[in-house]
Amino acid sequence: MNLTKMVFSVSAVLLCWVVSCTTDQRPLDDRLRDAVAQRLSQYDVRGASTCVILPDGSIHDIVAGISHDSVAIRPEMLFATGSITKNIVAALVLRLGEEGILSLEDSLHKWLPPHPMIDSNITIRQMLGHTSGIFMFWENQKLWDDLIKYRDSVFSPDVVLTYLKAPHFPPGTGFRYSNTNYLLLARIITRATNSTLSSELRRHFWRPLGLSNTYLSMEEQIPQDKLAHVWGDNFEKGGPERDLTYLPRVSHESITYGSAGVFTTAEDLALWCRSLFTGKVLTQSSLDRMLQFNPSAAVSWCDGYGLGVFLIKKSTSDGNRAYGHGGGNIGTSAYMVYLPDYDVSIAVMINAFHGKCPDRILENMIEIVTDYLDHGSQVSERNDVH
Repeated sequence: MNLTKMVFSVSAVLLCWVVSCTTDQRPLDDRLRDAVAQRLSQYDVRGASTCVILPDGSIHDIVAGISHDSVAIRPEMLFATGSITKNIVAALVLRLGEEGILSLEDSLHKWLPPHPMIDSNITIRQMLGHTSGIFMFWENQKLWDDLIKYRDSVFSPDVVLTYLKAPHFPPGTGFRYSNTNYLLLARIITRATNSTLSSELRRHFWRPLGLSNTYLSMEEQIPQDKLAHVWGDNFEKGGPERDLTYLPRVSHESITYGSAGVFTTAEDLALWCRSLFTGKVLTQSSLDRMLQFNPSAAVSWCDGYGLGVFLIKKSTSDGNRAYGHGGGNIGTSAYMVYLPDYDVSIAVMINAFHGKCPDRILENMIEIVTDYLDHGSQVSERNDVH
């Protein structure tokens, strides 16, 4: 063997050794499943359903833990997405804008009657981006008291608006996340289309995209036998943790109209995320508007906010560019994230209302998937050769 060939051979062996020492060579699904299970154990959360869609379109459903008793979490189980619903409602508003039904510059007085605590000059764009200043109804303690007191009662949008207080700031002069914005947007959608929110979501998104396991609570029948059981204290501070799945929750579900309410599987959520951010839902100009992030909206849970979308914190995304949305509901927490530089979509759902567990699961999944895409195929090829 001549010197050139010898140097090449030694270099190749050293490269294989370096890669094998720094990269986990187990199958991707095993790595993801172990990471999810470890975080569930660490935070004492019962179960999780997650999904990763890779650039080649392959779908990896990763589940761990239990729903209830000895019933394991299954990929077809439904979870509440909470505020991820805002992203879907924002996409619908942008879609209606494309159809000429409304404009992002429309003011509230064009669509809704006046309200003493709401400036009617606020625009649809300002509500989408939480720059309207409208009071966040959750921040009125009387509302929480009444939700618990009247758990079986439907709180209509008009009733919810009676809990508003003075605005946080004049329109367009700041950022403050407020569910009230999306309640009003949902009302505008129904008036502009002369339809229901669920019908418009199904017509524009669920049917065309083949998302057959996605529902809007209060307006659609959610298959009870497909629900992942959820756990928590039922908003009773110091109360015992228990199965909340079938306890009365009408008041809570009704009050989140427009700002929450979508129930889905991890796979459907990841498919929605991929479809939206790869241009299958909106025109490029609409998607560009959605992804114009407001830097003044950087808070503890995101580095900026667009129109119904987070700019995910770099500390969560392993330094990668990432956007999506998070959410929580009674006994559930969820994330959906898209990594544009890798063309990867990730959905995470757990059956507990927990701040740290879904964040850590998401961090681990991003690290594992990006490492796999950076090195995994190279390792596989080298292993095949040797």
